[in-house]
Amino acid sequence: MSALHELTLSEAATLLRQRQISSVELTRAFLERIEALDRRLRAFTLVTADLALQQAQEADQRLQRGEQVTPLTGIPLAIKDVICTKDIPTTCSSRMLEHFRPPFNATVMERLQAAGAVMLGKTNMDEFAMGSSTEHSAFFPTHNPWDLERTPGGSSGGSAAAVAAGMAPGALGSDTGGSIRQPAALCNVVGLKPTYGRVSRFGLVAFASSLDQIGPFARTARDAALLLQAIAGPDPRDSTCSATPVPDYTAELTGEIRGLRIGVPVEYWEAPGMDPGVARVGQEAVNRLRELGAEIREVSLPHTRYGVAAYYIIAPAEASANLARYDGVKYGYSYRDTSDMWEALDKTRQYGFGPEVKRRIMLGTYVLSAGYYDAYYKQAQKVRALIAQDFERAFEQCDVLVSPSSPTVAFKLGEKLSDPYQMYLNDVFTIPANLAGICGISIPSGFSEGLPVGLQILGNAFAEATILRVADAFQRVTDYHTQRPAL
Repeated sequence: MSALHELTLSEAATLLRQRQISSVELTRAFLERIEALDRRLRAFTLVTADLALQQAQEADQRLQRGEQVTPLTGIPLAIKDVICTKDIPTTCSSRMLEHFRPPFNATVMERLQAAGAVMLGKTNMDEFAMGSSTEHSAFFPTHNPWDLERTPGGSSGGSAAAVAAGMAPGALGSDTGGSIRQPAALCNVVGLKPTYGRVSRFGLVAFASSLDQIGPFARTARDAALLLQAIAGPDPRDSTCSATPVPDYTAELTGEIRGLRIGVPVEYWEAPGMDPGVARVGQEAVNRLRELGAEIREVSLPHTRYGVAAYYIIAPAEASANLARYDGVKYGYSYRDTSDMWEALDKTRQYGFGPEVKRRIMLGTYVLSAGYYDAYYKQAQKVRALIAQDFERAFEQCDVLVSPSSPTVAFKLGEKLSDPYQMYLNDVFTIPANLAGICGISIPSGFSEGLPVGLQILGNAFAEATILRVADAFQRVTDYHTQRPAL
């Protein structure tokens, strides 16, 4: 048997149900792995060891009693620190919420607990999910397991690094403009952004409410399917959550994609700043899909070039409204060394928010102001509609679209901090899917100069089963997802 921390989620679930291992043994193995590695990687903001072992014991009791169990019963998972966990700190990697303990669980946490999952801890992130490198955490940057001098991507870099380093077999993140798919690509793991409304956002601390979506990290497409199965579905507490029935995702993983129409958007492959090594690996992946019997065809998404600009108007605008609630009155950090209410409010935000959060609040406030709303925000929403129409036309011709997940491999820590625009361009291939509300997945597809490259597979709204089928078929004939960093 492989070392327990090397097991995929599906492998661990099988061994648990066969009673070859216990959840306590499995959980201890991952906790020991975290203890050994996280001083260097800094993927976790909090490790909940006592809670994890308690939940593991409860899972073992369920298994021993022969109760009805799920594929996640007894499986340890890591949770991005933007998802509310009752009575357990949920900081969003911000000084503003450093000591915040939510009085409730997010819907996804309720569903994971009902499934019998075990929580290992909360993972580091860019503050309030604003960033592409996990360097904007108020506490510390996270390091890429493949090269400790490089970033793991962001904002869900902690979750991606934890799975890549074998500190968890799966994790949850959130994706507003690529914050699951981009770090998944940079860390050589699978990262799935579901369709907007597929997973409840209740208990997800909001960055940009019309863009945010919770999704899983895992080592394989099958594992991602199991995680999505557990957290997807309607929720009366989230009015944006869809009532569309949730299919059996694993039943769709047949390995057969013969005749499937796969579109290659020319704009994604000709984007400025594309690393030649990334393009080469991506093209090799497309050729592999062709060998599997898929029909490859070229398509155009003409408004792609405006995606980053539109996103960085819409997302900051929504952030400026969402983060207005942090005023030092109800919860979170509060500046108290004054008797003046307005000074207290000013200082609370001055000391509670980091520079990237302040930048986006200022930008969002600006584009929503009376003199600039029509010129910027309204125009960006029009572009968003055009991007959605591009995808609608493309999916009339194709079942899925493929592209690189990121234009480059992992970049060095500090390399892009002084140039926010260059940092923003890391999401050029992932942002359009959020603007259109469709689903997407990033899977390991090869290496360039020893660093991972991800392949992005985009599907129409609620077509998660299709993109998972393509991802699974690709992984059946490649071994990129089985390769681990030398730690």
